[in-house]
Amino acid sequence: MFRRGLVLCLALATVASLAACSQSSPATTLEPRKPVSIVNCGFTVPLDSPPKRVITIKSTSTEMLLALGLGDRIVGTAFQDGPLPKSLEPSKPLPVLAEKVPSEEVVLNATPDFVYAGWESNFSADGAGTREDLAGLGIRTYVSPAACKEPQFKPEKLSFEEIESEIRQIAQIFGVDPSEVIKSQRSILKSIHKDNRGLTALWFSSGSDTPYVGAGIGAPQLIMDTIGLQNIAADIKDTWSSFSWESVIAADPDVIVLVDASWSSMQKKIGVLESNPATAKLKAVREHRYLIVPFAASEAGVRTASAAADLAKQLAALP
Repeated sequence: MFRRGLVLCLALATVASLAACSQSSPATTLEPRKPVSIVNCGFTVPLDSPPKRVITIKSTSTEMLLALGLGDRIVGTAFQDGPLPKSLEPSKPLPVLAEKVPSEEVVLNATPDFVYAGWESNFSADGAGTREDLAGLGIRTYVSPAACKEPQFKPEKLSFEEIESEIRQIAQIFGVDPSEVIKSQRSILKSIHKDNRGLTALWFSSGSDTPYVGAGIGAPQLIMDTIGLQNIAADIKDTWSSFSWESVIAADPDVIVLVDASWSSMQKKIGVLESNPATAKLKAVREHRYLIVPFAASEAGVRTASAAADLAKQLAALP
């Protein structure tokens, strides 16, 4: 119980103190740029002028704009995965359009000129609207590149260079200077002490009958590589994936990373692991060798470096 309490305390002291730049720091505007266009997940996005009215869907997009000092451009948020870290909290609450993916009607009622989504699936006929439909209405759209799903646009394996590239591209779209955010990210990464014990790990995101885990090419793999953990699902060429309890039991990981979400809490996951006679025998379960990461910090974005730093500290505290 002592160890579990220690991990929980570390988790609650989490990435809030390590996140990039505070939204209270205004964006540094660059010189006006000529109209350009970018290709984002295979979709061409014209950039004739910086967006002024933005809807963010998923925490990663909201936090990216706040870190870049662009909170005043946000006219609505949706599908937020958890509370903002304190260092990114705006001076006044951001408008919430929907708890999950907003409908196209809700999106249009907010009169945005730009919709920034964390997942490609957020743009659909029964969601926020297709990218084609929104473009026809003069609304530009953008998906976090780490979430592109088509094979030709999907990252082979996420790196911090690719996260930095998204920071730079969003800064370019809005005509602001990303240098302070990037400097902060690099400083956080430089502070991380990589564990050298050769420990194996399961990244347990959700599920009970079938575990849904961090696989071999996304943010979970990047974080585990950064802190010195060997992912038991690294051979799966996807960001997240269903796995099997048989594979978990065969691997018997030294550490289990528990993703703490409102819909699948760390306590629920511990209950799943400890109530099943087979998984209860796992070394990590017997010895309560759990690391905790908030769901909002588990996806690729400006909190990935901070999440790695926080998990590295939790890992170092384990015997």
